[in-house]
Formats: sequence, structure tokens, C-alpha cells
Amino acid sequence: MKRIPSGVRIAAALAVVAASAALLTACDTFSTTTVAEQDFVNELAIPPLADSTVEDGVRTFQLTAQEGTTDFPGIGDAETWGFNGSFLGPTLRAERGEQVAFEIDNQLPEATSVHWHGMHLPAVMDGGPHQMIEQGETWRPTWTIDQPASTLWYHPHPHGETEKHVYLGLAGMFILDDDASLAADLPSEYGVDDLPLIVQDKEFDGAGQLVLNDDGSEPGTLGDTVMVNGTVGAYQDVTTERVRLRLLNGSTARTYTFEMPDRPMTMIASDGGFLDAPVEMDQMRLAPGERAEVVVEFEPGETVRLRSSKTDLGGIVVPATSGGNDEFDVLEFRAADTLTPSPEPTWPQAQDAVADELHEDEASVTRDFVLNTREINGEQMDMNRIDEIVHVGDTEVWEVRSTQPIPHSFHIHDVQFRVLSIDGQAPPPELAGPKDTIYLNPNLTYRLLVRFEDYADPTMPYMYHCHMLLHEDEGMMGQFVVIEPGDEDKVRAPEHSEHVDDSDDAVIGGHSGH
Repeated sequence: MKRIPSGVRIAAALAVVAASAALLTACDTFSTTTVAEQDFVNELAIPPLADSTVEDGVRTFQLTAQEGTTDFPGIGDAETWGFNGSFLGPTLRAERGEQVAFEIDNQLPEATSVHWHGMHLPAVMDGGPHQMIEQGETWRPTWTIDQPASTLWYHPHPHGETEKHVYLGLAGMFILDDDASLAADLPSEYGVDDLPLIVQDKEFDGAGQLVLNDDGSEPGTLGDTVMVNGTVGAYQDVTTERVRLRLLNGSTARTYTFEMPDRPMTMIASDGGFLDAPVEMDQMRLAPGERAEVVVEFEPGETVRLRSSKTDLGGIVVPATSGGNDEFDVLEFRAADTLTPSPEPTWPQAQDAVADELHEDEASVTRDFVLNTREINGEQMDMNRIDEIVHVGDTEVWEVRSTQPIPHSFHIHDVQFRVLSIDGQAPPPELAGPKDTIYLNPNLTYRLLVRFEDYADPTMPYMYHCHMLLHEDEGMMGQFVVIEPGDEDKVRAPEHSEHVDDSDDAVIGGHSGH
């Protein structure tokens, strides 16, 4: 899995863009999908719900990051990594108000970490590049769940190696419940009418081994084999009239546009929880790291497939080279001749909705973030530099923009933001809910409303970065700390950061916005 140096790769990718633009003005020569056709003959694997123990009010989970071999039918036995198994990991589940704890053993041949993507938690528990678990060691994070019901996920976050660790199989879902979600009439039987769907694309060599082919293509490896929950050519038997799909784009680079033939998908939740009202969608675009919950209706005896159609990537000059022209089937549903009636869905009435709301008139700071090449605001990631300093309790506006014709997305740790506008226009309904990751159409400004509620710590940063994982690994990431007002002189990078600074304090690049 050797990589071409990033500078060479970026130059090569931009050269491809420039050389191809004139050609595509005359004709579209990239209309054929690069994704292999599949026979849907393998039953969908459902990740098991992780076991846990409760003692003194603390729910504790055990996770082991380990090597293994996974049999991908029709492909071969591949060397893979997983949590508590050879590939992917169990689904974690907890309720709002619970204190959770983890004992995470690293049995891999190298250091890793476990980041809780979408979770609101202290920075020292975030699982980013400053919370590395060395080979043979155990990490024991703990925190109290304090956010609405949502579909989150967990994956490694080692600086410079995240793409490889996720690609080899280290990922899993983390489902949060609350009183409102548990009381609502929605499909809720895990693995039956409430399905976790981790969608990923992979590339295999002739011997059936995974290949991470970072050869200059953007935005990274686009595999020709698509799988769901690690199952290639998966089918799922349907026994109820309605099914809830928890869609997670777990790919490292590919953006999908999901659709179901001849029927709408009723979107009920985005990254961080329920929408204000359900939205009927014919298609849904999800970039790496994004999630969505949808409810789909079935007729007795029918067979239908979840598809990914051609993806509108925005102002990408050559969409085909970034996967935009790919269209393919993802998962087959086989409805039984007789389906169990599903109750008419009722919408969650969140008791804590008022407390969770964000209001633009409360914003005290506006910050600008420009993504280009492998930099944010003209700088590459430095483990020993704090880029932004925010005050606990503040609400801010983050204005984010990609200024190059290559796919980028933007993820902020610890928070769920609201999209205020996209280039001055109101966001579409599917982007109006709580989110932590968003695809950036090039040269459009995304205004994000963010609140930093608690967990002040001047010496441990959170991350913000592009979630195209090759881009993140090669420097498209920054660090911010949340502090109490007046603690600016205490801000410094963690002493155990990768890049040691001989001076007393790390470089502080934070600014107060405007």
C-alpha cells in the first residue's frame, strides 16, 4: 500500500483535470461505469450488537482491533483488519444520559486509534491522532452520552494512516437512542426492519487481496467492487411493509447517490439526528462519513435494488475521473409474499428539542476556512500547532469553501452543526438537519452554525478536516481547542504530539474570527 508523494499526486491529478477539460467539452467519453456488475447471491451480513456490561451505572464495551482473514465470496480470502472480528466491527448502542466506557485492546502490528465520529464528548476521549493506542496496549475512554438519538460511527484516526486503517476494515456503527426516538412508531427491530448499511467500495488484486491504489487519481482510491456490511453482492429478505435503512458512506473517497426504483425514500434523519419533518427523496447524495436514515415501503413478493446513480459532484471538471459517472446496484431486497403490517409512522417529539436548537442571532464569531490542494487556509496539518481557539458556550458561524475542482468534504469533531446557507441560498431540506460532515461543491460558500457547549480543555484539541481520507492523511486537517474565556495563555498542543517542539509552547495559530 505504498503511496506516491502527495505533491506528485496532486500535480498529476490537476494535470488530468486540465488535459481532460477540453476533451469533455466536445464529448463525454467517460459514460461507462467503472464499478463491476454483481450477482446478488450472498445474504447481507448484519453486524452484531456489541455486548456490554453495566456496573455502578456505567455501560462498558470491549473492543479489540485485530488482524484477520475475510472470505469475500467470488473474490478470495483477503487479509483484513476489524474490531472483535476480521472485518468491520459490532454495532454499539447506548441511550442519552448513559455513561459509557470502553476497553479497547490494540492487537494490530502498529498503533491505531478509535474516533467516535459525530459524538459530543471531551477532547481527551475523542480518539483523534492525539489518543493513539500503541501495539499491545489498551485505551479506556469514558463519557456521558448527551445528544439526541442518531446514527453515528467509529473508526481509526491516526495522523497520516487513517485511510489505510479504515480501508482495511476498521469501522462500525454507533446508534444512540433517546426517550423520543424510543417512543416513536418507526421501524425499530434491529436487523429485521431497522437495518445498518455500511456501504464501501474496494479494489482487489488477482490474488484476492485488498489494494489501496493511490496513483494520482482524485479524490483517492475508487474501488470497482461495492459491498454492504462487508458483503459483496448482498441481498436482504424483507418481512415487513416498511423498512428503516441507516445508510453510512464508509468509503474512503467515493460519493454515492442512492435511489430506489419507482418509489420515494422518506428521509427521517441526517448525521446528527432527526430532521424537523420527514422529507420524501427520489435520490440522496452521501459523501464519505455522511449518514442518513430513510424509511422505504415494499409490496409483497417484489424484488428491488438500492442503487447508486450518477453523482452530481458540483463544479468538478471531469466528474468521471472522480466517480461521478458511475452508476450501479448496491443491495437487493426480496420481499416475502406476505408482509407484516407496519404501523403508520409517528414523528419523534423530542423533549430536549429546545435545548438542542441553534440560533444564528446568538453567533458571536465568524471564521473562514478555505480548502485547496492539501491545505486549509494555506496550511497543512501540524500536530504541534493549534489553529483555532474557541470559547466554551459560544455559538459561531464557520464559512467553508473549496476552491479547486476536486471533491472535498468537511467534518468537524465534537459538534453537530446546522447549514445556514449555501452560496446565499437556503439549504435543501435534506441538509437542514443536524450534521457533522458535508460535501463541498467547489467554489460555493457553506455557512455552518456551530455551538461549543462544554468540555473546555486548552491542551487537547479536536480536529476539523476533509473526510476524503487521502486528503486528510496528506495534510487537509486543522486543530481547535475549546477553552474558558481568559485561558488563552494556557493553550498548547499535547506534549505527546508527533512533532516535538523544543520551545516551551506549541505554535498557536488561532484567531478570533470577525
